[in-house]
Amino acid sequence: MTLFVSNFTQRIDSKGRVSIPAAYRAVLQRDPLGALFCALAPDRPAIDAGGQMLVDEIRQFIERFPLYSEEREQYSAALFGTSETLKIDAEGRLVLTEALKSHAGIADSITFVGLGHKFQLWEPGRFQARLALATEKVRALRLQASE
Repeated sequence: MTLFVSNFTQRIDSKGRVSIPAAYRAVLQRDPLGALFCALAPDRPAIDAGGQMLVDEIRQFIERFPLYSEEREQYSAALFGTSETLKIDAEGRLVLTEALKSHAGIADSITFVGLGHKFQLWEPGRFQARLALATEKVRALRLQASE
């Protein structure tokens, strides 16, 4: 499969490493970037993560704004200026920087959440709350559509 799907919660070990779920590693191994691109989600306490497809999506979004425009500069700073490219070790683990962990409120465990072309990293409790809200909204939308 070439999409990031499902969600997994993993513990961070005493050296600050966390194992990327095998299904996600399989997708990343086929990616031309050769590393894990991580950007602070601008509108939620999560980290957007992925490969070349995510980098390209952000770049294409930013390029819609005129060169040197205030909007382009702001989005570039917010999305690329705070992003990091992390190496994955031979055992499929990574170490998140303090800036990434602080943004998402991550301490001792991480929930990996597949969103198709990318995945997000969440503090597990925050993700459960977000999932409950999303599920409620989807149910409401389905009820509206069936009326």
